[in-house]
Amino acid sequence: MHFEYDLPKRFIALEPARPRDASRLLVVDRAAHSWYDSWFRALPHLLRPGDTLVLNNTKVLKARMFGTLDRTGRPVEVLFVSPIREDLWEVLLRPGRRVRMGDRVSLGSGCQIVVGDRRGDILREAVILEGPHLSVSQLLHAEGTVPLPPYIQRPVNDRDASEYQTVFACREGAIAAPTAGLHFTRPLLKTLGDRGIITAEVTLHVGIGTFLPVRTEDPAQHVLQPESYEISEETAHLLNTANAEGRRIIAVGTTSTRALEDVFERHGRFAPGSGKTNLYIRPGYQFRAIDGLITNFHLPRSTLALLVAAFASRELVLDAYRHAVQADYRFYSYGDCCLFF
Repeated sequence: MHFEYDLPKRFIALEPARPRDASRLLVVDRAAHSWYDSWFRALPHLLRPGDTLVLNNTKVLKARMFGTLDRTGRPVEVLFVSPIREDLWEVLLRPGRRVRMGDRVSLGSGCQIVVGDRRGDILREAVILEGPHLSVSQLLHAEGTVPLPPYIQRPVNDRDASEYQTVFACREGAIAAPTAGLHFTRPLLKTLGDRGIITAEVTLHVGIGTFLPVRTEDPAQHVLQPESYEISEETAHLLNTANAEGRRIIAVGTTSTRALEDVFERHGRFAPGSGKTNLYIRPGYQFRAIDGLITNFHLPRSTLALLVAAFASRELVLDAYRHAVQADYRFYSYGDCCLFF
């Protein structure tokens, strides 16, 4: 069953809260099927000493570029999704239907890429042909732009380069922000620590799998594209200790959730290591790794919304979302968020 609801466009946040922790927080009690309104800066007082928050420390690449299709002279948007080697990446082209294998796309300061084979249904290979940059990473650092979601219908501005990153981002590789983490500030993290709340970090590089909509009539037929993750020995130790002592583990974001649940499914505990996950969590899934979830308000027909519905029940999440609309919450990546217990 799909997760769908109506949302007027005026509720889609085009700018983040400033400061970050001035965003609103809807606190949802799963057992009581109830909720109340709060603010993100109140989070240290909503958690218990000994709770462990798990943050995704991935860093967003400036992965979007705009160019010209040499054969036709028409504009093309190129989203660099993931590397195959330094000069060869998987890309998402918009509009992709205009681009043929072997076509050249001119980007920025004399750089050209050549479009190659298809990689699945929507991605293509692209290799740097010529230009001043020897690798795609160099090209993106020099000339790329922040890949804001398409529903943020405004030009990217200078503030987005920092505001579309979490304050703890340090492992570059994502093409979208782990948006639940955007609400944290350095002072808030210190307050959490002072109150005995533990923070741990994992890495899951948010890729195209996270934000592709569910287009199949039966959501079970949707295939989630794999994304890379890593869990350190320190984080695994912190989480196993919390688990053994009966303390709550609260995932910050659906991406952290998927990394933790994938590892726990594979090993029956939190094990250090790296790999790829295409774990697709939807209603009926039995959670084993987490006890709570901090997450933004998600798009209809998205795998993110289905994960939240699996954690808190479809009916409860829809009821909470209806309340959020009535209470003028801000939705999606730059919007407000929820805390589910």
